[in-house]
Amino acid sequence: MNLKTIISTILFFCTTLGFAQVFQNEELTITKLEKDMWVFETSDNTTLYLIEGTKKALLIDTGTISKISKLDSIVGLLTAKPVVVLITHVHVDHAGNMNYFEDVYLHPADTVLLGRIPPYNGTTHYLADGDQFELGNKNIEVLHMPGHTPGSVVFIDREAGNCYSGDAFGSGQVWMQLQPHVSMAVYAESCRRMEKLMNEGITKIYCGHYPHVHGALGKTYMTDMRQLAEQLTAGTAPEGKDYPYKVSIGPDNPMITTLGSASIVYDPENIN
Repeated sequence: MNLKTIISTILFFCTTLGFAQVFQNEELTITKLEKDMWVFETSDNTTLYLIEGTKKALLIDTGTISKISKLDSIVGLLTAKPVVVLITHVHVDHAGNMNYFEDVYLHPADTVLLGRIPPYNGTTHYLADGDQFELGNKNIEVLHMPGHTPGSVVFIDREAGNCYSGDAFGSGQVWMQLQPHVSMAVYAESCRRMEKLMNEGITKIYCGHYPHVHGALGKTYMTDMRQLAEQLTAGTAPEGKDYPYKVSIGPDNPMITTLGSASIVYDPENIN
């Protein structure tokens, strides 16, 4: 019995017995969160999501290079459907393993970041706000939400009430100190747009670093994030909630500020 058959058998019995965790090795753990939807948690705390429809499946992000081996084969253990690969933003921990797939979709505003990840040898397709991906019984909508990167996008499943956000709104905190810089005012508008979607029926934000939260982010988080972005835009960050943030990526002296459940890391010399 080959490895694929053994793992497929394990997956079958795990699903039959109602176990949520369906795969694990030293690099990642895969858990079934909802019907036809799985989360991949990597050893470096990055997250991928797989959504399966009746005709196609959709993989959101590809993780960090060298942190996931044979990603295409692992996805093939979960679904036999053709897989469409969508990238939330072009950072190495979300787009590092694109070369396991012949085609990927990403937003053109993030092409400026392609030089920071391994060269991609396949075919790149560009996403636009409002694009739709039909999976058969599921429809996934693309929305451009600039902030963390110029080309950050989220993927919306209105029927399920789900948003797959990558790092667009962070995983408890969002990094806004990075270059290429998008103004806090632009990010605040993205937050307002997301909050409106949550007023209209989106109830769960599945973020890009799921291991930090182990659950979906809700409307209270999005409201806190929107208000905090607006305050930073206006120069009125919460008093006594602003601290230096130690990180090796970005400017020399970034700060972090918090409002309720949300935090923003930013460059005080380059906000707008």
